[in-house]
Amino acid sequence: MLRGNGRQVIFEDDADRRAFLEALAGTMSARGIAIVAWCLMSNHVHLLLIDAEGRLSEAVHALTTSYAGRFNRRAGHVGSVFGGRFGSVPVEGDAQLLAAVRYIHDNPVKAGLCGAPGEYPWSSYREYVGQPRIVSAEVVLDLLGGVEQFELFSLEHRPTGYCFMPGTRVPEEDAADVARAAIYPLELADVRALDGAERDGALSLMSEAGLSVRQLERLTGVGRYAIERSLLLSRNG
Repeated sequence: MLRGNGRQVIFEDDADRRAFLEALAGTMSARGIAIVAWCLMSNHVHLLLIDAEGRLSEAVHALTTSYAGRFNRRAGHVGSVFGGRFGSVPVEGDAQLLAAVRYIHDNPVKAGLCGAPGEYPWSSYREYVGQPRIVSAEVVLDLLGGVEQFELFSLEHRPTGYCFMPGTRVPEEDAADVARAAIYPLELADVRALDGAERDGALSLMSEAGLSVRQLERLTGVGRYAIERSLLLSRNG
């Protein structure tokens, strides 16, 4: 994930988005990195990449430097466009790969920008159901069994056990996704009714994923005192 510095907008218009995608395709191709999925939001970018030669840091640096220079010249801005180092997590299996693709394509839906992934023009979803331009779609389509199965999979709105978690502090907009991923396949609505040990375990998993006590209270309905006591017991063994 690449975020705008201070969460600033990094795309002023569609010309910026097209320029970023052109730079993305050229930068990654030159370094042997395959693009599996992408999504451009107003102040951040999600990328799913296959970095067979270990050149990810080099590639992202080149991409952000190139785009930031253009963005600042065109918009009359100065200073950093992107905030710090990119965040990344490894994908360690087919199930996580598929979940990551759906998570990326669902970003504009969760943000209220569209009702379904296919309605949003600035993600790789349309490449999967149409003509691939910069993505290597065959890995995902082979796993699912083709475009029709990809479309069905993309519309399954259920927890997957995956959420992008690049840091220790979880933003409010991501809290529910992180919580569901942490306790998958358990549902958030079930946590309150668990017995003591099981509930302590679920709360501990969500806390370790970066959720605050206030977020846990809001998401599970368990009282603040009970959560704090549970986490204290978990830490003390």
